[in-house]
Amino acid sequence: MRCLISSARARDIDVRLSSAKFGHTDLGHPRTPHFSALAPGVRVMMAKPNLPRILIADDHTLVAEACKALLEKNYEVVGIVSNGRSLVQAAAKLMPHLVIIDIAMPLLNGLDAGEQIKDLLPKAKLVYVTMNDDPDLVAEAFRRGASGYLLKTCAASELATAVREVLSGKTFISAAIRRSDNSVLHQQVRRRDQAEKLTRRQREVLQLLAEGKAMKEAASALNLAPRTIAFHKYRIMKVLNAKTNSDLVQYAIKHHLIAA
Repeated sequence: MRCLISSARARDIDVRLSSAKFGHTDLGHPRTPHFSALAPGVRVMMAKPNLPRILIADDHTLVAEACKALLEKNYEVVGIVSNGRSLVQAAAKLMPHLVIIDIAMPLLNGLDAGEQIKDLLPKAKLVYVTMNDDPDLVAEAFRRGASGYLLKTCAASELATAVREVLSGKTFISAAIRRSDNSVLHQQVRRRDQAEKLTRRQREVLQLLAEGKAMKEAASALNLAPRTIAFHKYRIMKVLNAKTNSDLVQYAIKHHLIAA
């Protein structure tokens, strides 16, 4: 079976919760008793106690559902989200042991979302499932805390193996990438380019603006004042020596903040 890609968009958040009492799992994460702060569109289902908890993030419905169908027999799939901002919020509430993430996601890309999750949940494992086989991007994902990296063209069995090995404390990288560059796993890349000159907040603002969001829309998404967004944009353009909005979009594409 192959992982398939659909252009359909998932709902903002589709979360599996438990109607049972919540306690501590045998895997170390406490189950959280309050989910009222999560976004609308919550489906309540029975949980699978004492199984590793997995959260899936992909804005392609078919990919997310295929991953869920493959994994839910052996794991507790606690939710599916379709953008990076909902992913961070859901992870904070649901405390998964492992998160499956696409890199190209709206509102907040997978790399920045994954980095924020690792800040919140240092023990959580990140497995990226993406179309991008760029060795530099693979190395960057591992630098930011990834434990696994697979291509969406992989066989379903490879995803199952990756989840099993990552949960056991190992790292996993797609066979196709290993064949093209055997050194990727061992690269300790610390890129000193312009990307590292931007703060986390500036990357968030840049992505939203590059996606075509107006100042007020970006401000609403980040709970900031529009004038604060305008100041961030001014600083970003100065740091990157950008002259036009087109320059910002090109930079965002080049640095994987948005998809081409």
